[in-house]
Amino acid sequence: MNYQVAVRALCEFIAKQGDLDLRFTPAPTAQEGIAGHQTVVSRRGAGYLSELTLAGSYPGLMVIGRADGYDPELNLLEEIKTHRGDISRIPDNHRVLHWAQAKVYGWLLCAELQLEEIDLAVVYFNVVTQKETSFRETFTADELRQFFARQCDRFIAWARQETHHRGARDQQLQELTFPYPSFRSGQRQLAKAVYRAARDGKTLMTQATTGIGKTLGTLFPQLKAMPEQQTDRLFFLTAKTPGRQLALDALQSLRKHSETPLSLRVLEHIARDKACEHPDKACHGESCPLAQGFYDRLPAARAEAVAEQWLDQAAVRRIALKHSVCPYYLSQELCRWSDLVVGDYNYYFDMSALLYGLTVLNDWRVTVLVDEAHNLIDRARGMYTAELDQGIFNTLRKQAPAALKAPLDRVARHWNALHRDQTEDYQIYPAIADLFILSLQKAVSAITEHLTDQPDGNASALILFYFDAMLFCRLAEAYGPHSLFDITRHPGTGRRALSTLCLRNIVPAPFLQQRFTTARSTTLFSATLSPAHYYRDLLGLPEDSQWLEVESPFHSDQLGVSIVRNLSTRYQHRSASLQPISELMAEQFAREPGNYLAFFSSYAYLEQVLERFQRSFPDIPVWSQSRSMNEGERSAFLARFSEHGRGVGFAVLGGAFGEGIDLPGRRLIGAFIATLGLPQINPVNEEMRERLEVMFSDSAGSGYEYAYLYPGLQKVVQAAGRVIRTTDDQGVVYLLDDRFGQRTVRDLLPRWWEISSRLM
Repeated sequence: MNYQVAVRALCEFIAKQGDLDLRFTPAPTAQEGIAGHQTVVSRRGAGYLSELTLAGSYPGLMVIGRADGYDPELNLLEEIKTHRGDISRIPDNHRVLHWAQAKVYGWLLCAELQLEEIDLAVVYFNVVTQKETSFRETFTADELRQFFARQCDRFIAWARQETHHRGARDQQLQELTFPYPSFRSGQRQLAKAVYRAARDGKTLMTQATTGIGKTLGTLFPQLKAMPEQQTDRLFFLTAKTPGRQLALDALQSLRKHSETPLSLRVLEHIARDKACEHPDKACHGESCPLAQGFYDRLPAARAEAVAEQWLDQAAVRRIALKHSVCPYYLSQELCRWSDLVVGDYNYYFDMSALLYGLTVLNDWRVTVLVDEAHNLIDRARGMYTAELDQGIFNTLRKQAPAALKAPLDRVARHWNALHRDQTEDYQIYPAIADLFILSLQKAVSAITEHLTDQPDGNASALILFYFDAMLFCRLAEAYGPHSLFDITRHPGTGRRALSTLCLRNIVPAPFLQQRFTTARSTTLFSATLSPAHYYRDLLGLPEDSQWLEVESPFHSDQLGVSIVRNLSTRYQHRSASLQPISELMAEQFAREPGNYLAFFSSYAYLEQVLERFQRSFPDIPVWSQSRSMNEGERSAFLARFSEHGRGVGFAVLGGAFGEGIDLPGRRLIGAFIATLGLPQINPVNEEMRERLEVMFSDSAGSGYEYAYLYPGLQKVVQAAGRVIRTTDDQGVVYLLDDRFGQRTVRDLLPRWWEISSRLM
């Protein structure tokens, strides 16, 4: 069976050489690139053939692609590249790559048409000046055949290796067995549903209580389904670092219990700032030693990495430093060759997502697992939100080059006009400000031209504003009911008043929908993923998405859940709630000493209860979450929950300790939750409520439920889920607000809970 490779991928694999150079120079956008190609083609004669599909074989290899254009009358094949600025700035290693592509296409065309020779040209088209610069040479068919053979010879060993690897991988995955003697309660039900969704190419939402082994229960069936479904890649996406580690632990258990060494390349892909070895250096060969000669040393590093197969963060770093290449960009290359990538949501879902881009470019069949999927709504909202700060902008204006003064001054005038008559500190506008956006677009164009002409020596503030402004303009083009345009005025009067402009996403569905459509199958799983229509609507999931609530392995006699029906934690009643809450916690602690967590809606409320509790019950140990805790402080907070410890940890609901922490056994025996977790009532949330009411008027939920109730109760259930982690755990949860007794609220709580009521 021949290994199929695209011309572009073949040439990039073989012909890339020299330094890694990430100095920012504006490149044509995708739209400008397409338009540039069309302009060049439109200038050609009537018989000119564009987007010419070509294919050719080499023993063990099939090479395919589309040549940009061929003129039969001139016997001229062209490779068209768009650019900005002086053509002399196109690096030599880019030119070598462009000529390699032209020569491969040249041979494929010679073979197809039985030509003895052909003219090849690399045409550089400046998208600003609309000028073409053509470099043209004549080659014999034999010269091109030899070049093609050399490229294929260099790639064929890799292709054979990849073909062998894929065959071995699929064979072993077919024979893969579950690593433990039996499934946990509910885990088999989960695994069957995930397998069927993968088999049928469906999207699955599954709600499963923590403790059943969701990570292994989703990974195992997806891996089993890969051979039959001819899946190229599996992406395991997480919101936080602990989720990545859980996935790696589950995969290690599969590897250890496999009868033969599992031929599965697993890559942990981490953020650039966490992988960088030289944060004080720029990403180019003149500054960073790991960028110098990167592409010359990449083949050896890549070969060692794919042979090792288990590529967690430590392994990638070790291999990269051994070969003196950048760990992050080695990892980025390995995303092309790994079977399973474990990484953050943004690598598939954000606007410039690496894994999504590779999927589209290579036409991969992928399956996606979304861990703790309840987090995806807020994370995606952040991905598709843009802000511009006027204070930062004004500082930039003072430092900007003279050539940019006029376009930046124009932006400033329109910006000042926007908020000059604004009487409120915060205001949402019914539409985006067209004149401001137009001035911003012109400023982006001016900065682009400046950076093209002067790529070196620019202030970082200019580059950062440029990226922020481009994102703002791009989101403005996609503006609709799913977004808000708002202005926040900062302290100051008259001409000194400053503001922040924000394009704020409230419904990520329009941006995420294509991501789910592109994947062969997606499974979203969490302990809190209901109601299904809420997630389907806001995330843009397919209409035929399936939903499953996995049977809980826990029993009601493990967890005592009590609603305090005569207590209100509403803002106006908080002062009256301090003493009753303190007394209830002390009463429970006296009844059963041990470790407890107490959750509150804000730091202010937490501090009020903490002060009253310490004053009333000074003998009970306490420790508290504080604002802006670093990693060491968070670890110290959790360390207090020892097996034989006693005391109450105070935390904010929805914060670092409300989910994603594991305190089994006696490390945590109870939780007090003094809030429904409802988002704060403010102009943004009220506007969101009104928009959602209109957008989803035909859905089962109301605007209030979408904006307030569902997000709040999700945090409550996550926090309560910290108490019972295994089938041997015992504990209590107190829900401290009379609203927990309302039918609409109780219906959103886990069905396995047996809830009692009590009075203070």
